[in-house]
Amino acid sequence: MCVRVLQLFGLACLASVLRAENMNYLVTAPQSPVVEIGANFTATCVITNTTEVTADDLHWNLSRTTLPRELYTKINTSALNVTVPIVGEKPEWLFCASKKDSLYVTLNKSRFIHGIWLKKGYRPEKPENLSCIALQEGDHISSTFSCKWQTAGRQTPYVPTTYTLMVKVLKDEMYNASTTKNSADVLMVFPSHMSLEVWVQAHNLLGTVESEHLKVDDANYFVKTNPPLNVQLIREEIFPTSLLVNWSHPIAPQYLHLKYQIRFCPRGSHNWSYVPLSDTDQHTRSFRLQSLQPYTDYFIQVSCKHTKKDYGYWSDWSANATMRTPEDLPERPSLWKTTADGVNGQEVLIICKDPILANGRITSFEMRIQHSHNGSWENERIPVNRSISAPRPEVTLLKRISLADKQLVKVCLAASNSVGMSPERCLFISAKPLGNGPVEDLSVSPHQGQLFVKWKPISDRSLTEYVIEWVSGEQINWQMVKKSTNLTAIKGPLEPFVCYRVSVYPIYATRIGKPASTEAFLEQGAPLEGPSINKSYTGYDHAELVWDAIPLHQRRGFITNYTIFYKSGKNTHAITLPPNSTSYTLKPLLGDTKYDVWIKASTIRGSKNSSSHSFTTLKYAPGRVEGIVVGVSLGFLFLVLMAILLCIYKKDVIEQNLWPQVPNPGKSTIGNWSPDNPLRAETPSEDCLSGMTVHVEGVRDIKQGLEEDKTSLSLKKDKYLSEEHSSGIGGSSCMSSPRQSVSSSDEDPEMPDNTANTVQYSVVVGPSDYKGQTPVFSRSESTQPLLDSEENPDMLGSGGSRHFQRFPRQSSLSETNQETHFKQLELEQQDFCSIKEDTEWTLASETQLADAEPGSASSYMPQGGGYRPQ
Repeated sequence: MCVRVLQLFGLACLASVLRAENMNYLVTAPQSPVVEIGANFTATCVITNTTEVTADDLHWNLSRTTLPRELYTKINTSALNVTVPIVGEKPEWLFCASKKDSLYVTLNKSRFIHGIWLKKGYRPEKPENLSCIALQEGDHISSTFSCKWQTAGRQTPYVPTTYTLMVKVLKDEMYNASTTKNSADVLMVFPSHMSLEVWVQAHNLLGTVESEHLKVDDANYFVKTNPPLNVQLIREEIFPTSLLVNWSHPIAPQYLHLKYQIRFCPRGSHNWSYVPLSDTDQHTRSFRLQSLQPYTDYFIQVSCKHTKKDYGYWSDWSANATMRTPEDLPERPSLWKTTADGVNGQEVLIICKDPILANGRITSFEMRIQHSHNGSWENERIPVNRSISAPRPEVTLLKRISLADKQLVKVCLAASNSVGMSPERCLFISAKPLGNGPVEDLSVSPHQGQLFVKWKPISDRSLTEYVIEWVSGEQINWQMVKKSTNLTAIKGPLEPFVCYRVSVYPIYATRIGKPASTEAFLEQGAPLEGPSINKSYTGYDHAELVWDAIPLHQRRGFITNYTIFYKSGKNTHAITLPPNSTSYTLKPLLGDTKYDVWIKASTIRGSKNSSSHSFTTLKYAPGRVEGIVVGVSLGFLFLVLMAILLCIYKKDVIEQNLWPQVPNPGKSTIGNWSPDNPLRAETPSEDCLSGMTVHVEGVRDIKQGLEEDKTSLSLKKDKYLSEEHSSGIGGSSCMSSPRQSVSSSDEDPEMPDNTANTVQYSVVVGPSDYKGQTPVFSRSESTQPLLDSEENPDMLGSGGSRHFQRFPRQSSLSETNQETHFKQLELEQQDFCSIKEDTEWTLASETQLADAEPGSASSYMPQGGGYRPQ
């Protein structure tokens, strides 16, 4: 209440001042405050020197946002409060303004608004974890006293927090240093053996806070000295497992008393061993290290601090001091055997490793060999020539032993150094493993950079130990473990991405048992290369791929599967195969098509593709061409056989069409014709006349042709009988029966001979579609006698062909021959007339033929060819 009264009183005073200066009608309070983020802030707006507005006409704006009236508190008609929560870290304006819409307020708008600039920040919080240190400088303690702490809480750039380090010596001497960081230094003469109080003060515009006070009775509590000086190592030959360590104090005892800490490790190791603090908590300058390994290089370091418990800081470690312990008798060597290459286990190689604790430089191996067939011992000393600086080999080859005629060989080995000889280790070797079966449930798994081997132990009293063997390529290594062990880590050097064949051998008192083996990787990765496709056997719709397995040194892991990709054009197909596959047949494929194929080999860590391989399938399947040829040949042979059978079956038809029978002109009966003895004409049958048409053209008076002189007819007859005559016409019909072509003897003998030895022919016109021939109308007058075919047209072939043959001339024919030919003509006429064809024939009358001009010739030549009179 008092605060509110004071606030109103201040506002009244401010209003009176503003009224005097005639500045504003509105006044806000408080002015330029620093507000805490997350808290509520209350502001007041007072109306002064005007009655134009009242508290009801006022409103508050935070930046550009009008605050709701729920946050307002009306004090009276001329004063209005607002309470707002503070959020965000950026500063902003809080305005009080009038919202009354009057002419006066509008004209004096700038006098009816007033604002408050809000700076935001966080209250300081108490610093934590205060610590201080005083370092040694030269042979005394430095005058710089340094402290650091952890800041707490948050701060903004507009309200920063300042830290002041306060140091109080005894009760009245004060030192301080201010900073905005989390550390500070105070310069003073270090007050050794005096009480000291230290704290940190944090303050800003919103408040002040102090850290916890750090009080000590002795200021040396904060001292950190330099490391011990002149650290030296001394070895004694009679104590091969110990070293003596000497050093000097880094600071004078009048400043403070110190205690020491010692640590050591063998060369090449990063695991330090510490001497118990209870052995070195005295103000001393030497210590003897014991239980060290003989003939081993050691690194040794020393540190120191105040002797009081929980006082001061440990100094830094001294520089490395190095020394090798003296030699001692070696332990038993590690003896083993391996089978020689290419001898089927009949020869073995005796190999060994230096003892794990050689305790010196091995100079030789003493080996004894005893054969079972005679029981005698064979002693052999194998010197080892090694320089001191040369690295110790992993495996040493001792001897090659043949087991061809030996059932069992006992080998004993001892190692020697400059001090003496180690105990012997013996091994019984046979051509074949003896004893019971191998260990069971063998498994090898990687874990944290090591390979762990686990198996089920064997219950046998004669069991003495196990040998863990791992082989990679030509490299072999092993280790021996106790018979009570069933889980161990391989301690030899192993490389990632290398396949190791791990075997566990049970070792009995007088024999080596049967091993159990498996393969393992310390770390797997993607293969270095894909499988190599070396062969592809293609067919019409398939192709067999053969590839080589990836070499072990390039697998870098166990192959989980192979994936074959093959494509033709834009389509790609994939097939997944098990890891033991080395060949596969792709099918079905398209014939005469080119394919691109590649194989991906995968492990649990990645995969690798092989190079692309191309092949083209066959155009025809095997035997398909032969099948086509055989099929075509059989078909052709079948057609040939069918043609031959058809020719045999249709022999007559073929002969008639290809080789038609041509009448022989030499056998024509016209040679026996005379006016006195004309040939008898046969009346054609009705069947022969069917479908025929006879046309008689240019009929003239036949009597004129019959008035020839009988003498001239006799002369003609003699002439005809003596001449060679052969004639043919291209076609005939059964209407062309034998007839007289000159006048009968019964006519007037005084008729003039107008023919002048001319033989007149009738003209035959066949139908337009007869065997594809064109009908021809012709007439002819010839000096040659008519052929037999003209006098007896039935001598033509039955097939209607117009081909004729030429026969040799005959000088004369007897009456018997004439009768024979006449009968033949009758038979041929009957055959010819049996063919029914719609044919039209035209026959010129003999009288019309007589009117033909002498010497004119007209003949009918069929399309099929034949004999034509000239």
